[in-house]
Amino acid sequence: MNMKRVIIIGTMIVTMSFAGTAWGQSAISPIPTAKWSIVDLDTREGSSDELLSALNQPSEEHLYQELYNGKSLRTITEENNGDLDKVIAIQVKQLREQLDKRLASGSIRSEQHAAQHAELEALVTQSANTAYNLT
Repeated sequence: MNMKRVIIIGTMIVTMSFAGTAWGQSAISPIPTAKWSIVDLDTREGSSDELLSALNQPSEEHLYQELYNGKSLRTITEENNGDLDKVIAIQVKQLREQLDKRLASGSIRSEQHAAQHAELEALVTQSANTAYNLT
């Protein structure tokens, strides 16, 4: 697989995983705003805690720092006695939900949905096993 594609997909998965947790508290706004992101910012409260729990991480900031320091999700999970299979399952579930929403909204065609859906688990697994050195 092309390294550039792996980095892009890995970055996308991490971003999608944390986007809902970073901006999870919605602000009250008198002016309605259009949703422009492919990431649904109104995620459920438990989704971030579920991922942090599977990784055995105390906070999102700590996890972000570990990833920034070049650790893979596998390494983080092993160092903290987490459950990598659960981490992968959570991310696959979240990304499948986003794909389903994109299909329902018409932003992707059913062929694209099927193709992305078919390779989702392999991409998430590969991303979880890959360390990205960002420093």
